[in-house]
Amino acid sequence: MATGCGGAGGDGTGSGSGTHPSTIDVPIAARDRVEPLAAPVAPRLPVTVPSADGRPVTVTSTDRIVPLSGSLNEIVFTLGLGTKVVARDITATFEQAGKLPVVTRAHDVSAESVLSLRPTVVLAEGTTGPAEAIAQIRDAGIPLVVVKPAKALTDVGARIDAVAAALGVPDSGTALRKRTQGRIDAVRKGIPAREEKPRVAFLYVRGSAAVYLLGGAESGASSLLEAAGAIDAGKESGLVKDFTPITSEALAKAAPDAILVMSKGLASVGGLDGLVKIPGVAETPAGADRRVVTVDDGVLLNYGPRTDQVLKSLVDQLYGAEK
Repeated sequence: MATGCGGAGGDGTGSGSGTHPSTIDVPIAARDRVEPLAAPVAPRLPVTVPSADGRPVTVTSTDRIVPLSGSLNEIVFTLGLGTKVVARDITATFEQAGKLPVVTRAHDVSAESVLSLRPTVVLAEGTTGPAEAIAQIRDAGIPLVVVKPAKALTDVGARIDAVAAALGVPDSGTALRKRTQGRIDAVRKGIPAREEKPRVAFLYVRGSAAVYLLGGAESGASSLLEAAGAIDAGKESGLVKDFTPITSEALAKAAPDAILVMSKGLASVGGLDGLVKIPGVAETPAGADRRVVTVDDGVLLNYGPRTDQVLKSLVDQLYGAEK
C-alpha cells in the first residue's frame, strides 16, 4: 500500500543543521529524472517469459508499452525504451513520464483506459488490480506480464532482469543490473561505522485520509534501513507484518531515534509540527529531538534503478556531518 502513494500537497519541509537535522529537503526531488542506459539495444522478439502469476506470456511487439506502476515505468525508461511507453500509473512522477496519460484511478487500473491506447504489451505488479481489470486486458488479447514485487535490496536485480526479459532486451537488463548494484555498493562503502546503530521507525501517514501506520518487518523499508546501517525500530520491536496502526504503546516499544516518512505524507499532516502531534510521536526520542528523515514518495520503496539515490539520501540525513 505504501509504495509510491500520493498525498496532500504542501511543503512540509524545514531546515536543520549539524549531525541531527530535523526535516531535510529531499535531494532526489530536485532531479526527478531517470537516467537511461547510454547504449540501449533493440528488442529481440518474440519472447515467451514466465509471468509471476504462473502463466507463460508471449510478447511479439514493444511498440506500445503500458507499465502499470511507477516502479515498472522507471525500469522501462531506464532500459532505454521510454519512447515506446504510451501510458503511466499515477505514481510515475519522474519528469520523462510526466506528459503520458494516466490509466489508473487512485490505485485501481482502468481497463478501458489501457485498452484505448492499443498497447502491445502491459507490465503489471503482483498487487495490481482490480482482478477484473487485469482479466479484461488479457481477454482482449493483450500480452500482460506480472512482475514479482520487490521488498528488499536483494530483489532489485531480479526485478530489472524480469522486465528486460519481457521486453526482449536481456543484455540491457544485465547492464542496468550491474550499474545499479555498483552504485548501491558505492553508497554502502561510505556509511560511517558506528558502535550504536540509530533506531529508525517508518511511519506511513496520510492526514487527509486519517491513516497513521507504523511499519513492521514487511513494510518494505527494513532492507533500506539496515543497508543504511540503521535498525528498523518497528521490526525490532516485534512487528512481523507490514503495518500496524500507530499507538502510543507501539511507538514507546519501538523507541525510534529518528522517524522515516514519505515527503507527501509529511506534508499531509502539516509538516513536522503536525507529525509530532500524532499521539505518541512526541514522547519518542525522535519526536523529542524532532528528528525526521524524508524521501520522495515516488522512489522510496521502488527498489529499482534509483535505489542507490534513496539509500544515499537516507545515509546523508541519518549521519550528516559524521560522513
